[in-house]
Amino acid sequence: MALTREKKETVVAEIEKLLADSKLTVVAKYQGTPVKAMQQLRSRAATDGSTLHVIKNRLFKKALGSSEVLKDIDTKDLHGQLLYAFNADDEVAPARSLADFAKTNPQIEFVAAITADGRLLEPDMVKDLASLPTKDVLRAQLIGAIGAPVSIFVSVMAGNVRGVLNVLTARADALK
Repeated sequence: MALTREKKETVVAEIEKLLADSKLTVVAKYQGTPVKAMQQLRSRAATDGSTLHVIKNRLFKKALGSSEVLKDIDTKDLHGQLLYAFNADDEVAPARSLADFAKTNPQIEFVAAITADGRLLEPDMVKDLASLPTKDVLRAQLIGAIGAPVSIFVSVMAGNVRGVLNVLTARADALK
């Protein structure tokens, strides 16, 4: 069913808002993915705060053209059946959601990603982004790295105190 002019304008306005709010927009091919699998992908992505849309490429390109930051992006690779994943909170979540889903559904294939500052990332770069640990894991690693020297220092100091206590205990035993 063809979209009316008003509906197209509404879709373009919605895409413009999603692009403006999104920290990373991931573009992927989904041809051959069953409807049930797409529903599962949408629900998984929603848990990460990502939203997925299947949008006519022409309307997406029009929305890109109306953005001051994104208007110069090369759109030659945006053709065929494409899925657009947006996330306003996390820079890596849309790529990670699609990459995790692609492990069991190999028909999902990265095409590109668009950053908030207007850079176009190649598919290999998107895969690398998807392999990064989550923010919580990175925070835990940072806390562990910061806490390691303190832990070692405490252990060394306890070793010195333990040594003094062993000497005093040995002297007390010798005096008995």
